[in-house]
Amino acid sequence: MRLRTGLIGVVVGLVASIAAAQDDPHAACASIGWVPREILDRPVPVREGIGRSHEDLAGASAQVQALHDQGLAYLHSYMWIEAARSFRGALRLDPGQALTWVALSRTFTGLNDDAAARKSQAEAERLAATAEPRVKRRVAARARHLEALADLADKARHAAFKQSLDEALAAEPNDVELLLLRGHAEEATAAGRGQRGNESTAKYYRQVLAASPDDFAAHHYLIHTYEGLGRIDDALVHGAAYVRLAPQVPHAHHMHGHDLRRVGRLDDAIAAFVKTYELENAYYAAEGIAAELDWHHGHNLDLLSTAYQHQGRMRMAERYMRESHALPAMVDYREFNLKEWPGFLVSRGRNQEALDAARHLIGGQWPTTRAVGHVLAGHALAALGRRDEAVAALVAADDAFREIPGKPVFGRMVGRSAVEPYLDGLRGELLLAGGLDESAEARAILKDVQQRIRAVPGPDAWTEALFRLEGIARAARAAGDWELAAYTAGQMREHDPNYGGTHLALGLVAQHEGRAADAARAMAEAMRLWRNADPDLPELAEAREAGRALASR
Repeated sequence: MRLRTGLIGVVVGLVASIAAAQDDPHAACASIGWVPREILDRPVPVREGIGRSHEDLAGASAQVQALHDQGLAYLHSYMWIEAARSFRGALRLDPGQALTWVALSRTFTGLNDDAAARKSQAEAERLAATAEPRVKRRVAARARHLEALADLADKARHAAFKQSLDEALAAEPNDVELLLLRGHAEEATAAGRGQRGNESTAKYYRQVLAASPDDFAAHHYLIHTYEGLGRIDDALVHGAAYVRLAPQVPHAHHMHGHDLRRVGRLDDAIAAFVKTYELENAYYAAEGIAAELDWHHGHNLDLLSTAYQHQGRMRMAERYMRESHALPAMVDYREFNLKEWPGFLVSRGRNQEALDAARHLIGGQWPTTRAVGHVLAGHALAALGRRDEAVAALVAADDAFREIPGKPVFGRMVGRSAVEPYLDGLRGELLLAGGLDESAEARAILKDVQQRIRAVPGPDAWTEALFRLEGIARAARAAGDWELAAYTAGQMREHDPNYGGTHLALGLVAQHEGRAADAARAMAEAMRLWRNADPDLPELAEAREAGRALASR
């Protein structure tokens, strides 16, 4: 069946109009509105090892001040549950602290509970009526923030929020909390909280460090910033500082793992993700909190499993993917990331299992998940030789895509720009398998998809792009399109030269082109990088067999 009869344009023109900031895994921190209030009301002790933050509270007791500062520290590590417990503990002792109500309002925004955020802000505004000017300015800035969050597409509201922070900074130019907030506000929308930085945000975080080199929050936000800017060596420096300053925060170890992985230090990255996993499980056990209530747990499992996949340790990868997949998905980003499991199964040739897993996604709560579920079902169906059904899956994916809101909405973390390359990838691969008369169009589509997936920031996206490139390279070789196979292998080399699969792809292209010496070197490098892989890894066997064949010539 040919795809030119109407399906060539099925996904053409789909507009990725949602802000790029919505595609970051850590932007999904804004999403735990279902945490039972009983948990948030539990008393919490003052803890060590979580980093130090401080904001002066007028007339506060030492205990109230300590709980407020602890809440700020947790807030800066996106540990919303413990931040809420700390602020609510402070307010039980002293409900007259307007700045604590403001901080609690920010925390409820992190928990995606807009009603509670506004209720806390209303209490702050009531108290601010008789407060000192410093407090009045902070409360007013939070009011502008909530207004901007109500309509992320309204640039005027975003500008008003930034202006309110600038006015507060004019009076208090060295206030650390204001500087951190001002850095967040420089992100694409008012929903920014340190994950989507750029050079204009970084200057505020650097200003904090100039005055206080051990401010863990500024180090944390600079990790995200430098990751987005592609400055991984700089991110590593700040990652090490974050771990040193907040050793009991799981996210600190996790963040360092992001960038250890990017420079080929896979064993160290895995150790960081395992440390995160251990700290989180100890916390859940000690506090009686279900793992699915913590946005971070599934995300760390995802990076841990794909780090093992990168090493060719597929049994370990599968173990952690299954654990991640079993967690209830409470938000759209978490549910969307369940795509990792059927994608892994497709890559292992377990296509019927992949189809079953994809159908689970098709029944998801959010259209983003349903769309990617149909796409992955399409890949599995195509691999099973059920081409007509694969084409139908592409049409169904497009229908789900059209349900996705076309503008940024607070609390909806996955937008069209995250989903669109999946649709085009399936369309391109179906065309690629359709014959020579469609190969040029398929090649153009899949080259474009590669550029787009490589451009998506964020740690999940970086790893996922690598494995998707590998899948396209495999499809190109199967279709006999060695031009596309060579191009894709080159993209893999640019994206991650520390992956065994990159060198296998390069070696197979070199072997096809008769460049025996280049092919032999590539196969040797693939085997070196997969030295810890499962002994029965098929790709490792392929590299060994090719290497032996080349050596015997």
